[in-house]
Amino acid sequence: MRILVTAAGSHGDVAPYTGLGVRLAEAGHEVALATHSSYAETVERCGLEFRPLPGDPQNGDGKGGGGKGGMLRRAKEFVGELGQGIAQAAEPGADVLLLSTSTAPLGWHVAEALGTASAGVYLQPVEPTGEFGPVVGGARSLGRWGNRAAGRAALGVVDRLHRDAVAQLRARLDLPPLSGPAMRRRLLGEQWPALHGFSTALVRRPADWRPGLAVVGNWWPAGSGELPDQVEEFLAAGPAPVFIGFGSMGAGQGERLGRLAVEALRAAGQRGILQAGWAGLTAEAEDVLTVGQLDHAALFPRVAAVVHHAGAGTAAATLRAGAPSVPVPVTADQPFWARRLTAIGAAVAPIPFRDLTAERLASAIRQAVTDPSHRECAAAAAARMAKEDGAGRVVDLVARLGRGDL
Repeated sequence: MRILVTAAGSHGDVAPYTGLGVRLAEAGHEVALATHSSYAETVERCGLEFRPLPGDPQNGDGKGGGGKGGMLRRAKEFVGELGQGIAQAAEPGADVLLLSTSTAPLGWHVAEALGTASAGVYLQPVEPTGEFGPVVGGARSLGRWGNRAAGRAALGVVDRLHRDAVAQLRARLDLPPLSGPAMRRRLLGEQWPALHGFSTALVRRPADWRPGLAVVGNWWPAGSGELPDQVEEFLAAGPAPVFIGFGSMGAGQGERLGRLAVEALRAAGQRGILQAGWAGLTAEAEDVLTVGQLDHAALFPRVAAVVHHAGAGTAAATLRAGAPSVPVPVTADQPFWARRLTAIGAAVAPIPFRDLTAERLASAIRQAVTDPSHRECAAAAAARMAKEDGAGRVVDLVARLGRGDL
């Protein structure tokens, strides 16, 4: 079958779908991944067809400027462009559309217009539940009733953000008007399937979720399994280092964060590997190596601890490696994943990015490295994750959609 996967956002929002696409291709399907042009080389290197979506997330598309009003206006503009981009990406045809969290509110309408089977492949839990609050709010519990109410309110915000884009998209597709809430009610009635690509080691499936929603385990980014020679040489030259990276966070703060990281590593008595990321993190210091993009699955099993922004992908990769975490969440769903890592004992208490200092980071690194319980809890979670086959569950779902079983 011809499968189109749509994903938008930062590297961590897109990379897992490369591994998922490879697994689907190995099952005999023709797979295209529609995402931003900055990821074209990554997608094609995996042997998948690349189809472009608008926007360059590293340059702030969807984030806007000029205060809250400017941010909202730019976000709405970007969502409108994204809707048109998804429609264009689907024009060559597909038998199944697999929609990420960020593309689903628009992709539903494209699937309807094409008469194409679709399913969600989500990296975050978005369905309201009494068990925790909406992940974009850090999922602090407000009690069962409050959690569900907050979850519904969060979906309302998403629907309002997409309202104009949905109207424009449905007009382009010659579909009758339909609001976001009305589409959600339709999907509920149809028990539309959505598989969630995170581990039950971090978040179990909420008992009050409707049928059709499942937590299946991660789909991992396609990687070489190899590290650059300079990294191998650095690893061989001394004790296991501490990895420090903030992914797509901290843009423009690379010099400050680099100094802070070096100070913290020295105070904690640790060697370090700094990943530049979107912040441009860099430092010149003895026993500290600065690197670019590399395979986390190859590196993380060989480090003493991982300091990270607690994005869904990096949090999962750290846990999969059995490495202790020092979470430094910045925004969006990151506080949620940070708290989940701490709750299962695999991480020290999170340090909010706005409160990050060299002293606090040094103390957290020392605790992560010297307290064996964090590594033990991470290893236990890793063993559980190893038994999950998230990509295999998606392959099974696609087969059922192809047979018309759903």
